[in-house]
Amino acid sequence: MQGEERGIWDIFCQVIDNYGDLGVSWRLATQLARRGHSVRLWVDDASALSWMAPGGCDGVSTHGFAQADEDFVPGDVVIEAFGCTVPPAVVGAIAQANRVRAAEGGQGGIPWINLEYLSAESWVARSHGLASPVHGGAEAGIRKWFFFPGFTEDTGGLLREPDLMAERAGFDRATWLAQRGIAWHGEPIVTLFCYEPPHLAELLRALARTPVLLLVAAGRATAAVRAVQAGAGCAGEAAGPGRTVFLPFVPQAEFDRVLWCGDCNFVRGEDSLVRALWAGAPFVWQPYPQEDAVLGAKLAALLDWLGAPESLRRLHRVWNGLEPGNLAAELAPAPPQAWRDCVARARARALAQDDLVSRLLRFAAKNR
Repeated sequence: MQGEERGIWDIFCQVIDNYGDLGVSWRLATQLARRGHSVRLWVDDASALSWMAPGGCDGVSTHGFAQADEDFVPGDVVIEAFGCTVPPAVVGAIAQANRVRAAEGGQGGIPWINLEYLSAESWVARSHGLASPVHGGAEAGIRKWFFFPGFTEDTGGLLREPDLMAERAGFDRATWLAQRGIAWHGEPIVTLFCYEPPHLAELLRALARTPVLLLVAAGRATAAVRAVQAGAGCAGEAAGPGRTVFLPFVPQAEFDRVLWCGDCNFVRGEDSLVRALWAGAPFVWQPYPQEDAVLGAKLAALLDWLGAPESLRRLHRVWNGLEPGNLAAELAPAPPQAWRDCVARARARALAQDDLVSRLLRFAAKNR
């Protein structure tokens, strides 16, 4: 498989929680398929695809994770998403295919690639593209390559569809909202996709006092907001001119459009961080909950790459519970121009680079 020569890709994914791993794996699978590749997505729980990708995608087939233990025959590339640990039969099948190829005088082998989590930390560039060879046993001689998504040229890049920016430029949020029965009177729009941030009640109170339309994503974000509204921490929708709309689960393309509606987007995890960057509006990120030192390092690295002004950095730290503060004092109904400018510059830098799939195709071809 040289360059853009079409191939068969096996992507393995285990759903840990929140469907973020599946969301990234599905985006990767569909983008490969749209470039003419055949993709087999092996997943332990594909139930979320019923709303995430209700129409499926030509060129992508979905299989149960455990099925790979039965007579698995690898394609041209095997992707292990986020260290999910592929079944032993898969590793054995890769080793056997490589031995057969070597015996027949063939060159190279099947690339076995661990697609890692996204981070802007400096160690990512040093770790990207490294190999972990197997030195003994039945799998001796095969190598697993580590492929790190990232924000700079010396990493694996970011997932981005070729036509995404053209679609973004042609988007009409008034029409999109009206088609979904969401009343909008021109007020600022804030979107909320979060875990259970410690200052959620403060955010809801602040937004309720101003004419803001809050669009809340389904799942944990909706549950968290309803829990606050049901308690003493927030008076709910009647507290002021701000309005709250709870969204249903939406397909991936529709989630992009939710973010395109926002004047400020509160996002969480990995996939929505990248989609918020492409949306181009100021965003506030909540990394997956971890120890404060780990979370703080990931957050600081992203904000450094963004070139975020101190006011946006402070809002992130307070929102994530890394320092005390008054969230309402850090948040304005309309994001400051400095926030918009830093996101615009960061998006322009990212758009000037190759996307993740283009880099991954070259990487796989090089390491066969």
